[in-house]
Amino acid sequence: MTLKERVRLAPPAWLVSGLRPQRTPVNRAAVARASVALSAPLAVGFALDRPVFGALVSIGALSGVIGDTADAYRMRLLNIAVPQVFGAVGVTLGTVAYGRGWLTVAVLTLVALVSGMISSIGAVASASGLLLLLNAVIGSGLPLPRPWWAPPLLLGLGGLFVLALALLGWPLRGGAPERSAVARAYRAVADLLDAAGCGGFGERRRAVTQSLNDSYDLILARRATDHVRNPSLVRLLAQLNALIPVVEAALAADQRGRPLPPDVVTQVRMLADAVEHGPPGRYRPALAPPATPTERAVDHALRHAAGVVLGKDPDPHNVDDRLGRPAALGVRVRGTAREVLFSEASWRYGLRLALCVGLAQTLVSVVELDRSYWVPLTVTFVLKPDFGSVFSRAVGRGLGTVAGLVVAAAVLAEVPRGWWDVPVMFVLGGLIPAFSAKGYAFQTAAITPVILLLSDLLSREGIGLVGARLVDSLIGCAIVLVAGYLLWPESWHSRIGDRLADSVDHAARHVALAFSTEADHAERARSRRRLYRDLSAVRSEFQRALTEPPPAGTRAAAWWPLVVAVERIADATTAAGVRVDHGAAPPARGEVDEVVRHLRELAGDIRSREEPAGLRAEPGGDERSVLEPVRQEVAAARMIASPSAASGTPPGP
Repeated sequence: MTLKERVRLAPPAWLVSGLRPQRTPVNRAAVARASVALSAPLAVGFALDRPVFGALVSIGALSGVIGDTADAYRMRLLNIAVPQVFGAVGVTLGTVAYGRGWLTVAVLTLVALVSGMISSIGAVASASGLLLLLNAVIGSGLPLPRPWWAPPLLLGLGGLFVLALALLGWPLRGGAPERSAVARAYRAVADLLDAAGCGGFGERRRAVTQSLNDSYDLILARRATDHVRNPSLVRLLAQLNALIPVVEAALAADQRGRPLPPDVVTQVRMLADAVEHGPPGRYRPALAPPATPTERAVDHALRHAAGVVLGKDPDPHNVDDRLGRPAALGVRVRGTAREVLFSEASWRYGLRLALCVGLAQTLVSVVELDRSYWVPLTVTFVLKPDFGSVFSRAVGRGLGTVAGLVVAAAVLAEVPRGWWDVPVMFVLGGLIPAFSAKGYAFQTAAITPVILLLSDLLSREGIGLVGARLVDSLIGCAIVLVAGYLLWPESWHSRIGDRLADSVDHAARHVALAFSTEADHAERARSRRRLYRDLSAVRSEFQRALTEPPPAGTRAAAWWPLVVAVERIADATTAAGVRVDHGAAPPARGEVDEVVRHLRELAGDIRSREEPAGLRAEPGGDERSVLEPVRQEVAAARMIASPSAASGTPPGP
């Protein structure tokens, strides 16, 4: 077979990218917790001669294991406990609707609508909506123990058991996860400084953005639950804020094109150790005297960060969180409720999920299927756009199910039912967090044998479950692909260009603010953080679109170079601002307005479905101006977005 024939027979790149295992470290503590949480209830159930009760507790623990993804203890509390409340409501509604024909269809459809709408709020709400619908499907499809309060109680006990295991170290390691998160941000910035003027700077800058986003989210989420000022959180927030000027100085240093002295990187790594373990002693920076605006920016930023990390506790009333302090709880609740009720995206996803679940439950009500609740269960797992590409998840679900069935068939055929299930569950349970980090298909392959083993304890159908599980999963995937994907033009005709155009508009506003004499430093810093957070979200959205089949995937690939170009515009703007802050001549107002105008025209070009008539004039100005690198990046972006005789143009958004 020739090379051309092998290439022709190879699977498409968009499919391979969605199934490629991710290189992420395995959380060994989570593996241990999952093994104990899923096997211990079975052991207790067998000891009390109540294997069905033990299986239900393990099913509840499974939902807790899937949600046990946070490092900080307070976030573990939210991620595991809050969804359990919604899960209890879901299984209660499902138990009431069990075996009631069209009433069951109506109840599950309504629950799916609510589940989809609340999933748009955030990560915890998404997990809560998922568990609400999953438990409703389980309650409506299995003959659970009576009275009605027994299933939610048993499932809740399983979730609480996982929560107790996850919080065991809280008294001894209370603030350690938050300190570790800030320390990781410092180490990411050290890597960024090490790459300044060398290769790989863009990739490391994106890693810094993600690390800062994670750290701010973690600390601000914890602050939102504190009724008083917490000195340790104030200090961590001040240390995180002190890192922002270092990042800005790194961007200016990279633009200069010469590597920084190794001592600079060493000092930042020392500060990272001080954040995580405490200051080792007095800080004496061994840095050469600065001579240029860029060198002064690096020197000033590093000394300021050292003063915050190693100095006395900061004034709690003089700490700006850079992203806005959390509003009062009542204000956030009212704002969230309005956003859910009046959001087009919220209703669109809720209706899509309700349609698919309603069709699935209608099908299993009309057609006799073994273990029919697996069809709506599959729909629920697959149709989660906030978890990734719907199409790729459907494909991954099918492939992961087949792999999991191989393991399940071997277990159900060879392992006697009874106490042997406990060590088997100990091993299989630990694989869930280990495989979940690799991707959705791998997570499905790990979860499938666990659910089948627990289902067998409830129904005693043995290896006969394997064939029914495969058929039901494939039917559920087919429903999602047709009713949840193909029937919705936004799935295969994604408006990702509009999303990118919004980011370009945001970049234009930031350029205007960055060189405005009326804006203070804190306002410019907040604008910069919001811009980079927005660009990080855009990159994630485009990467998800790249795993979609054509035309959405090819459209995202065509616009991908422009995503990188907009990131470079943001970097160049930040670097220019740093140079101005440390002695360089500021640009004239006319120069700034010209760049802003070209950025807004670029946003219009991206939004337009029609090809622009030709290249617009490039932004001009003094080549010695501090704004010249920004103009060059804007011109490069315009070249990508505008047609030329040689290269054509990316498709409309």
